[in-house]
Amino acid sequence: MSALLEVRDLTVRLRVGGADREVITGTTLEIAEGESMGLVGESGSGKSMTAKAIARLLPAGATVEGSVRFAGTDVLGLSGADLRRHRAKVAVVFQDPRAHINPVRRIDDFMTESLRTLEDVPRAQARTRAADALEEVGIDDPARRLRQFPHELSGGMLQRVMIATALLSRPLLLLADECTTALDVTTQAEVMAILDDLRRDRGLSMLFITHDLELAGAVCDRTSVMYAGQVVETSAAHRLHADPLHPYSAALVQARPDVTSTADRLVAIPGRPVSAFEAPSGCRFAPRCPHALDGCRGHEQTLADLDAGRVRCERAATLRGRLLDPTESPTESEETADA
Repeated sequence: MSALLEVRDLTVRLRVGGADREVITGTTLEIAEGESMGLVGESGSGKSMTAKAIARLLPAGATVEGSVRFAGTDVLGLSGADLRRHRAKVAVVFQDPRAHINPVRRIDDFMTESLRTLEDVPRAQARTRAADALEEVGIDDPARRLRQFPHELSGGMLQRVMIATALLSRPLLLLADECTTALDVTTQAEVMAILDDLRRDRGLSMLFITHDLELAGAVCDRTSVMYAGQVVETSAAHRLHADPLHPYSAALVQARPDVTSTADRLVAIPGRPVSAFEAPSGCRFAPRCPHALDGCRGHEQTLADLDAGRVRCERAATLRGRLLDPTESPTESEETADA
């Protein structure tokens, strides 16, 4: 499969309190045509900012380095009508629909606005397409729903409205930014089933941002893990759970609850998450990593190929297959071998 989206060495800085703060550092990832890519990591790791950079929705004053290419086009160089067309082909479904749907406008107005303004679709035809889209995402009596205001719909229904609206422009890539986080478990499962079915039926590519490793493994072909503004691992979704390549990925896997077993308490990652601008020199995860050696802190880690994945850890080959063993720790002999 050819790459639909290619992000290379993406660095984003935001102006905060009179100073430039780095929120993404050298992020690299690719999504093939029809592929679903998960993006996981702790809050503040840069997941949502990566999606906003891809859609060119960064805050005013942001500075961007690196490259973002979509269907062969340089996204960072787009402007005007070309940028509007790009946003039609790269649809975004946000976490909280109530924060992104105008509360004083009817669902009809929200859903048909882009069709009428960007594609010059007549209002009646746009309304028909919107009703068909609502029916496709499992909302009954769509004609009545279109006349309602956002406060008259539940959170689950509004998220379905967001998905239907995103698909109206027939996008090639869907950026789903924690779109089920605010929903209860049952509604979350329903929304994800709808989203996954529609994606497969239409051959869409998807970047699925989530904190839920299990969910990413269920709906994604591959998963990228972010820490402190960097992608530290990319591998097949099923493999990330069974045989992670990076110590941080392994720590996330070990920290999740398992309904098939009992434990006195969950394993916790020591320390606290850091943003890119707070990150130490050398390996950014080293202060929290049980496998870190002195050499890990001495220089920046690069994203390198390992087996069928990519990992940002120079010890990855040494630790291969041992990261999920909680008793593993560096020994003198390992330190000598790594030197």
